[in-house]
Formats: sequence, C-alpha cells, structure tokens
Amino acid sequence: MEPIIYLFFKGNCLEAMTRYAEVLGGEVGDVFRNGDAPDVASRMPGGDDLVLNMSLRLGGATVMASDNTDEMYARPQGFRVHVAPPSCAEFDRIYAALAENAQAVEMPPGETFWAERFAMVTDRHGTPWMLGFEGDRAARSVAQGGPQ
Repeated sequence: MEPIIYLFFKGNCLEAMTRYAEVLGGEVGDVFRNGDAPDVASRMPGGDDLVLNMSLRLGGATVMASDNTDEMYARPQGFRVHVAPPSCAEFDRIYAALAENAQAVEMPPGETFWAERFAMVTDRHGTPWMLGFEGDRAARSVAQGGPQ
C-alpha cells in the first residue's frame, strides 16, 4: 500500500496539474469534469468545466486532485509536497518554475546541514512545495552512520 497525495483547488485544478506535469516531467491521466457526471445531483456547483477528479503520474507516485468550492479544501494546510531533483541545475529549474508568481516563498533556495540546496515555496495555485537536493550531504550522512 502506498499513500497518494490528493490536492484540492479552487477552480484551477486542470491548469495547476498540467503545469506540474510539465515542470516535473509527469503525465496527466484521466480527467473527469463536472459536466461528465451522469446527473445534476452528482455535480458540484460552479459549472461543467470544474474538475471532479484527475490524476497525475510522477515517476512511481500518483498525485490526484479536484476542484472544490469549499474554502476549507481550497487552502492546503499542515503539509508540503516534497520533490528531490537529481541535480542542482534541475533543482534551480523546478524552483524557478514553481516560484514564478508564487503566493509565498517561505524559505528561498540555500544550503542546509542536510542538503546542498533546499527551499520551500507556495506556488501560484496554492500548493505548498518543499524541494531538496542532498548532493554530497547524503554521502556524508551515510559515512557518519546516518540514515541510508
């Protein structure tokens, strides 16, 4: 059993998830829109183009999402989506894309004791991200008996 991240958006689900697929090299799967529901009772208020459910494949992980008109679900809290780019250059590319018109940069890219490059940003769609490139920090940690 593997956990699946489920994100909620306030009317811009398809735009956000398509952007994530482009930036992170993923693939958008099935997209079910409000207008696809078999009857009016199965639809959420707000129009036929809202996303009821969709998926995005990122490597071996699946991220699912939908639009939601409930304010509680439109504001992610208490978590971040973490990605670990394979190089510093890839880190910089992904960070620049996610930070473009960001709602907040909570921690700009910098070096930490656990990563050569680390940052936290809440993108323009409201998704809170954490990026980390360990670089040679991972090798040092293993050499010092740390997590492997």
